[in-house]
Amino acid sequence: MEKLKKIFAAVDMTEGRPWEKILIFTLPMLLGNIAQQLYNTVDSVVVGKYVGDNALAAVGSAGPILNLLLVLFIGISVGAGIMVSQYLGARKREALSITIGNTIVLTFISSVFIMVVATVAARPLLVLLNTPESILDWCTSYLRILFLGIAGMAYYNILCGILRGLGDSVSALLYLVVASILNIILDLLFVAKFHMGVGGVALATAIAQAISAVLCVLKLMKLTEFFDFKIKYFKLDKEMVSHVVRLGLPSGVTQAIMSMAMLLVQSLTNSFGEQLIAANVIVMRVDGFAMLPNFSFGTAMTTYSGQNVGARLNDRVTEGAKQGTFLAMGISAVITAVILLFGHHLMGIFTDTESLVTLSMRMMRILAVGYIAMAVTQSLSGVMRGAGDTMTPMWISIVTTIIVRVPLAYGLVALSKSEAYPSGRKECLFISLLISWVIGAVLTGIFYKRGKWKGKAL
Repeated sequence: MEKLKKIFAAVDMTEGRPWEKILIFTLPMLLGNIAQQLYNTVDSVVVGKYVGDNALAAVGSAGPILNLLLVLFIGISVGAGIMVSQYLGARKREALSITIGNTIVLTFISSVFIMVVATVAARPLLVLLNTPESILDWCTSYLRILFLGIAGMAYYNILCGILRGLGDSVSALLYLVVASILNIILDLLFVAKFHMGVGGVALATAIAQAISAVLCVLKLMKLTEFFDFKIKYFKLDKEMVSHVVRLGLPSGVTQAIMSMAMLLVQSLTNSFGEQLIAANVIVMRVDGFAMLPNFSFGTAMTTYSGQNVGARLNDRVTEGAKQGTFLAMGISAVITAVILLFGHHLMGIFTDTESLVTLSMRMMRILAVGYIAMAVTQSLSGVMRGAGDTMTPMWISIVTTIIVRVPLAYGLVALSKSEAYPSGRKECLFISLLISWVIGAVLTGIFYKRGKWKGKAL
């Protein structure tokens, strides 16, 4: 029983060897992120196998709009996670309790707002993006069902951010595994048995995430050794809300900018027709798994940096940043090798259309080496965010997406137009993404070295 409690206990990252603490914290979170990625992947596999390639394209085309309309939750989650980790490191129980209570209320308000706005805006946005008529209705129903159940998705992600800020990445893993298994069962039930199409996979995802959110709430109610889960802390505190917004807004803006860039590139992708749309979905699903270690290390570095900055252990922050970044780069190198060796088989999971598999693999080879660059970006950005500097990663994202990625994608496609390729070369879409990743890593390294993030703690 004691061993089980230790596994589910929060990780104090202010003591012990930095790389070991980072790895212990990252592994459960990585497994949890893999489970979360299964939501979208299973949706794609089920609709691709049981409904067809156009349904697969529909699920993928809905993704950028879903990401754009989730920016409020990204901001709240990041802001709350940073504050929780810093207050935990500084052992400030009252401030920690107010932060958690206020975050839960903010999430509720945001969920109601998004549910109303996004449900109405879904179809007009899809039309604006030149979504092919053949998949427009499927895309619309998929998005509307997800947005009607947005509260579960929002609470799961934000409460997991709080648990990670407290140093508990194991509970989030457990709840995600439960929800993922349920999601797979419901996907097969709704689509394969009841023939509900893309609406069925959206409904399965909404139900599974709502259950994982409930489990997160129950876990938080038990963590009374760190904070008090009382009704008085649910009254919005102006200063605390402003801190959450100030810290989280840049990350929300970053996500919004990236989503807008994705929408612009999605419009360009749509101009190539259904096959490239479907290929892009497959590539992005595999990309989602390939990116998981980078995102996991980025989140771990935010918690690590936050706890140690809160405890005033600045030298330990620097040492952990170095060790965590090298760990992330090593794991990304292994994943890159796996993709290059076995990518064709991975693509084949999503569709039986050989030409689609071949096209997807050709695009994936272009991106493969970029994952090592993203390991640097995510790890060092995580350190800066944990220290309270959320502005620098935001500006770097603006540069790499708006100034580099989007103009480069359109420019390369335009330059590659010829008699043989009247619409341009499809590869240009992915080459532009690779270049933006590499530039992002270089800029992140430069600004981390400058060290201005060290003076941003609460």
